[in-house]
Amino acid sequence: MAAVKILLILCLLILFGISPLWASSSAFKTLYSYPEQPKPIDSELRVVPGQMAPDFSLPAISGKQVRLSDFQGKKMVMLTFIPAAWTPVCSDQWPGYNLAKPLFDQYDTCVIGISVDNIPTLYAWTRQMGDLWFDVVSDFWPHGKISDVYGVLRSDGTADRAIIIIDKAGVVQFTHVEDINVRPELGMIIKALEQIHSKSLSE
Repeated sequence: MAAVKILLILCLLILFGISPLWASSSAFKTLYSYPEQPKPIDSELRVVPGQMAPDFSLPAISGKQVRLSDFQGKKMVMLTFIPAAWTPVCSDQWPGYNLAKPLFDQYDTCVIGISVDNIPTLYAWTRQMGDLWFDVVSDFWPHGKISDVYGVLRSDGTADRAIIIIDKAGVVQFTHVEDINVRPELGMIIKALEQIHSKSLSE
């Protein structure tokens, strides 16, 4: 039954191209767009698969502190860095992870959304998107410190659009930096989760 449910979700994601389910929301008819097309990638990753993920503790919009090492031994973690709140691609990306939650559950993975925006901005933005099931944390101050540690801080103070997947031992297993103007493909993420999860079961 679970397999049928997951297959149905995948079919829906493919059929609807993921985004139209929420991109047509009236809340996002007017979003900030950069005056000029920004440079696709403007940072250099400082983490590689096989190394321990740098630990951090950041404030979440829920009011709690989220510490990466708290998940060690319990869950795989997917860090999703985004450039900025209230922009079209970012407002399209994170709600997609709501629809795919059963897939993250299947691979025993939690998601942490990281932005250099401050807490009030992130709170207002995520309220407009609807409830997100995962933690959204602010890397606002010291500005972009964790984004810089991971090597995804852009020269303009925003972050690149990056996905970092960390296994239960706290080791980086997957990194991907996407063109800032493009939403990372969900199929790529799920495939990486499946491979990392299968590897952990065989060890």
